[in-house]
Amino acid sequence: MVTGATRDTNQDTAVMYERDPATGWHPVTDPWPAHNALHGWTEDHHQGDLRTPIGVFGLTDAGGRLADPGTKLPYDRGPAFSASGTGFKGESLAGSFDYVVAINYNRKPGTTPLDWTRPLGARKGGGIWFHVDHGGPTQGCVSLPKARMKELLGRLDPAKKPVVVMGDKATLAR
Repeated sequence: MVTGATRDTNQDTAVMYERDPATGWHPVTDPWPAHNALHGWTEDHHQGDLRTPIGVFGLTDAGGRLADPGTKLPYDRGPAFSASGTGFKGESLAGSFDYVVAINYNRKPGTTPLDWTRPLGARKGGGIWFHVDHGGPTQGCVSLPKARMKELLGRLDPAKKPVVVMGDKATLAR
């Protein structure tokens, strides 16, 4: 679960949960710091709005510039997972795509995170990932510290059909 305090925040908290059939949902990690898009969250994401989509999305595919750290998800490694330039606060983006997990918002599950197929159309955006944090807001993704990205990749099991629930607290409470 990735939760922002308000609709316009770009600083969040992420916690992993697992469901026990007998006792329900339980946290399996401590809270992790996270970033999302510059302008916060939205229930109607569009390409270039600098907001992160709110909702429940599958997590089926991973990749990165670095070698697979031991995930059970399909992992696509290669130089195309390179980021350059600077972020909104002037921070370097180098290493941001060392590890990624595709968030199944407007994408074709079961393909590399680099697949730009957009079932809802290009206007609805896409390319929403978990990726390595670069110290500032994202274009629309959710970023986590590198060690937490490795932990996330190690914990995700496609047999358990992992999802992310993400958004601001007020919207998620509805």
